[in-house]
Amino acid sequence: MKTLITERQIRSKISELAQEIAKDNSSGHLHVLFVLKGAFVFCADLLRALSHYNLDVTVDYVIAKSYVGTRSSGEVKFSVDVDIKGKDVLLLEDIIDTGRTLKRLKEQLMKLQPKSLSTVCLLDKPSRRQVDIKLNYVGFEIEDRFVVGYGLDCDEKYRYLPFIAAIE
Repeated sequence: MKTLITERQIRSKISELAQEIAKDNSSGHLHVLFVLKGAFVFCADLLRALSHYNLDVTVDYVIAKSYVGTRSSGEVKFSVDVDIKGKDVLLLEDIIDTGRTLKRLKEQLMKLQPKSLSTVCLLDKPSRRQVDIKLNYVGFEIEDRFVVGYGLDCDEKYRYLPFIAAIE
């Protein structure tokens, strides 16, 4: 493994993202909807960073799975059971690769009639994009490498690492 993004860099970026998200939120209410499993660490840290701003934040999760080992299966499976009607929703993802998962998930969520739906991801791999998708907030843009740590895994391993590393 090779460290790509340090724990310190991640903490700093999350503070910046929280400030930007809070500044852009005019309602004072935000429903954070994170994607399991990989985004749970990012979500927890972003929620703590958002606590420094005068926002009423609630949180929920959805389940999306598209990877088998280090490869995308090409099929996305969702488990979405949330009430977001009329809410300002922030959809939180760990990493955006092809964009297919996020695009399909946003389409599903829009059917639930949120007041607004914005997106935040910790990592973005634009070189792998296969669909046109708008990202409102991006932590780090990375090259096309398989990464682990900070919630991201390889066959359920390495989620516990406090940094982002590339598998070599």
